[in-house]
Amino acid sequence: MKFSVALASAVEALFANLLRSFLTMLGIIIGVASVMTMMAMGDGAKQRIDEQISALGASTLTLRPGSMRRGGRSLGAGAAKPFTESDIKVLSSLPYAHAVSGQLSTSVTAVSGQTNWSTSLTGTDDAYFEIHAWPAVEGRLFTPREVRTGAAVAVIGKSIVENLFDGTDPVGQRLRVNNVPVTVIGILEEKGQSSFGSDRDDVIFIPLTTARNRVIGAHRTTPKNVSRIEVMVADDYDLKQAQDELGEFMRERRGIKAGGNDDFMVFNIADFVRARSAAQETLGMFLTIMAGVALFVGGVGVMNIMLVSVTERTREIGLRMALGARGSDIMIQFLTEATVLCGVGGLIGIILGYAGSLIAAKAGDWTFSMSPQITLISLGASVIVGLFFGYFPARRAARLNPIDALRYE
Repeated sequence: MKFSVALASAVEALFANLLRSFLTMLGIIIGVASVMTMMAMGDGAKQRIDEQISALGASTLTLRPGSMRRGGRSLGAGAAKPFTESDIKVLSSLPYAHAVSGQLSTSVTAVSGQTNWSTSLTGTDDAYFEIHAWPAVEGRLFTPREVRTGAAVAVIGKSIVENLFDGTDPVGQRLRVNNVPVTVIGILEEKGQSSFGSDRDDVIFIPLTTARNRVIGAHRTTPKNVSRIEVMVADDYDLKQAQDELGEFMRERRGIKAGGNDDFMVFNIADFVRARSAAQETLGMFLTIMAGVALFVGGVGVMNIMLVSVTERTREIGLRMALGARGSDIMIQFLTEATVLCGVGGLIGIILGYAGSLIAAKAGDWTFSMSPQITLISLGASVIVGLFFGYFPARRAARLNPIDALRYE
């Protein structure tokens, strides 16, 4: 039997029972759409995570005081000796330290004119923006001299601009943070949401000395202290090795004896993001398995309908055989019907998969990603389901005895 004849026969048979054919396709449609959406979501989420790791600093180590344990209980950061600016200077001399930054952070109320906004404030130095690859899109960043002298200047994120300045240019304007006046000198490039759901653009940066002496207050901090230190590892150094060496260096500097509990933490922020992405990948794998189950159920439905079709058309099959059709011709005919049924369902599923992926990308705020491989895999899966689950009904039809088939009522 020519393929064109088998195809025409398959299309005619499907249109003869249009509603039944569509209901049979539903399992395939849902399975293919689910597979495409899950794979596209996985690709989009991976791209978003890579962007976030890059924004956080893929080769950055963070030091925090804390992690000291006593009696199985963590004493927290407040119970450990804080870091100071002298630590920053010493760490800057390490061979693997490309850039080192110290920070103090707090929550503040920012006021511009008659508008106020609760936000976070970070006192830091100019190295922070190099470590986080965070340039100013308008104005400029503060200079090392402004950090040393405690200048009353600020660099702000896009969310601060939107919530406090109502479309006006904030560069050069005055802003009060906890009633301390500072001059806005720059607007940072937009970063968007972090992997933990926070708005990275809802932040104000001022020089570290200004934050300590005028905003946070010396009565709340140890002189010259910082709450966190970030070390950007040079490109020619292995990050894990640098992390181990940094931990050993800080143990010696803080006088921690061998076997003693560390009173600080050294971690790579990217590890936290990757750990979170691993959980997302596990969920994505589970959902992909569920989509595969939907395809399997759809395939069982196809096989069931094809068996019903073979039973309904038994006399037709006997007549074809009596007129000279071979068993292989009958088998090709029914395999073609099953494949067309699943193929059409797969095409509809691909269209719905594209729509679902686009909606998911907008909801998840990541770039829409749909590679041709995903489309081909989805269509191929639907065709394979048709061939696999259509084989048994087709073989059954091909093995019918022509005489018995003609007598079938």
